[in-house]
Amino acid sequence: MYIEEQDFAAKKIDWAVWKRLYKYALQHKGLFFTVIVALIFVAAIDIAYPLFTSYAIDNFVVPKSITGLGRFAVLYGILILAQGSGVITFITCAGKLEMAIAYHIRQDAFLRLQELSFSFYDRTAVGYIMARMMSDISRLSDMIAWSLVDVLWSLLFSIGCIITMIVLSWKLALISLCVLPLLVFISIRLQKLMLKHQREARKLNSRITGAFNEGIMGAVTTKTLVREEANANEFNELTGKMKQASIKSALVSASFFPIIMSLGAIGTGLALTLGGQGVLAPETAFVGAISAGTLVAFISYCTQLFDPIQQLANILAEMLGSQASAERVITLMNTEPDVTDRNDILEKYGDILTPHTQNWEPITGNVSFDHVTFQYKSGERVLNDFSLDVKAGQTIALVGETGAGKSTIVNLLCRFYEPTEGSIRIDGTDYRERSQLWLQSSLGYVLQTPHLFSGTIMDNIRFGMPEASDEAVKEAARLVHAEPFILAQEKGYDTEIGESGARLSTGQKQLLSFARVVLKDPRIFVLDEATSSIDTETEQLIQHAITHILKDRTSFIVAHRLSTIRTADRILVIRNGKIQESGTHEELLAQRGYYYDLYTQQFCEDQTAESLGRPETEKSTYDN
Repeated sequence: MYIEEQDFAAKKIDWAVWKRLYKYALQHKGLFFTVIVALIFVAAIDIAYPLFTSYAIDNFVVPKSITGLGRFAVLYGILILAQGSGVITFITCAGKLEMAIAYHIRQDAFLRLQELSFSFYDRTAVGYIMARMMSDISRLSDMIAWSLVDVLWSLLFSIGCIITMIVLSWKLALISLCVLPLLVFISIRLQKLMLKHQREARKLNSRITGAFNEGIMGAVTTKTLVREEANANEFNELTGKMKQASIKSALVSASFFPIIMSLGAIGTGLALTLGGQGVLAPETAFVGAISAGTLVAFISYCTQLFDPIQQLANILAEMLGSQASAERVITLMNTEPDVTDRNDILEKYGDILTPHTQNWEPITGNVSFDHVTFQYKSGERVLNDFSLDVKAGQTIALVGETGAGKSTIVNLLCRFYEPTEGSIRIDGTDYRERSQLWLQSSLGYVLQTPHLFSGTIMDNIRFGMPEASDEAVKEAARLVHAEPFILAQEKGYDTEIGESGARLSTGQKQLLSFARVVLKDPRIFVLDEATSSIDTETEQLIQHAITHILKDRTSFIVAHRLSTIRTADRILVIRNGKIQESGTHEELLAQRGYYYDLYTQQFCEDQTAESLGRPETEKSTYDN
């Protein structure tokens, strides 16, 4: 079952989340502090401009004098050039910082995805992961490198303006700034509503990404079932909900700006009225006598002061919107694997990035399930007191109804999950006393649906063993009888197979999957319905190859076609998480029990299919 998006109940900005994300900026201290210094420099120059204007009015305009004007002009020009240099430095370094932050967050998130257990992917939608890795991380890197850094400029400039205004005329400053408390109150009241709509929009965005992915991956199924109209309606419903959530968020965000502009106009109007009295009638003015230059500087500060406050409100709105993205990215990165190794095991055997292969014991292939019980976190019990001893080199086949527990058994063997009770031993040792990588490096797992990657045939066979030579790759292909079809391709082993092997048939893709596993030379093989979805001719090739490949290797085969497991050393009939019947093919037929009935039923279906001229691939769909 796919997990649902978290709703995140926080009602305000979680500074702990942003503090953690800012650590990514601090990984590039040179860039980060260059941006900070550039911002402080630019803010200081912006604060100085009105003072220069005040000086010019009081010393050149009012007295109608040009004495010292040349030096003033040169200094003013230097100020402009300095500001331009600061802005260029800020833009350049902030752009580099944005890319660096996105790179490192994605790198850490992808590493976390590599570490997460099989169970995470079993219950998590691809759209959820893609939305986190792409749109959410892009939004966060932009926010950290630009918007949140702009907060520093806005704060520095605002504080500088206020201090300068108080120095010029503290009475006029208090009157002009009397609207600020109201502005803060309104901002706090609106942030809760804004955050609610932004979170809903991000949640819907993940679902839309998932719908895109499923629509593309399931295009053939959609066509064959004529689901285009239904899919379009469902998608329109999703996008309509996101549209409404986004509009509501935009409306709340937009309400900030007219409020700020109105309050700013009131503050400026008060400064102009009372300050004008201080210039024209200083003896009766509340603020006392002030010069014309001071009044102009004051008006300039009032006008400019509400610009960064407006920018702060804008950044606050963006930050509240990005809070949902930040929470979801951090949630992904905080997700812990369900299956983990102890610290002492990691110290001895290493992890996925730094394996200590020199400490790995060789695997012979003896496998023992000792009173294993397993249930999922949802509470569903699949295996109950399951015991099984398998000697190295034996081939064990598992058959049974859908949901009987066959795939759970092999997934527990591979340590994709761990027993809820009991233990699984490899060569006599509980596999939890060894690292996951130690076990899984000696496993060969072939799934019912083969998965290939974009690239050449050679690349895909070599995928699990990148250091393998070309000759080793070709030998693996020969062992599974894949070389004839490979050499028939236009470029042989260098043929591009397309995304997910789209240019190959299902049977050809499965042959490459077998070759990939054979190249790895594992001690334990797991074949999970590996021949159930391929044509008869390819199945015969694989069956012939399996006889050779599985020799002297411990093997577990989850079987669909019972005719393919007649040579197994032991066949287990699994029902309700327990072994109901056990024996060789001949022994189970002689018992005339469940296996006998099942085999007889499939035999009759095969005979009927042949008489009707249908291909064998359309035979019984029993088991999964």
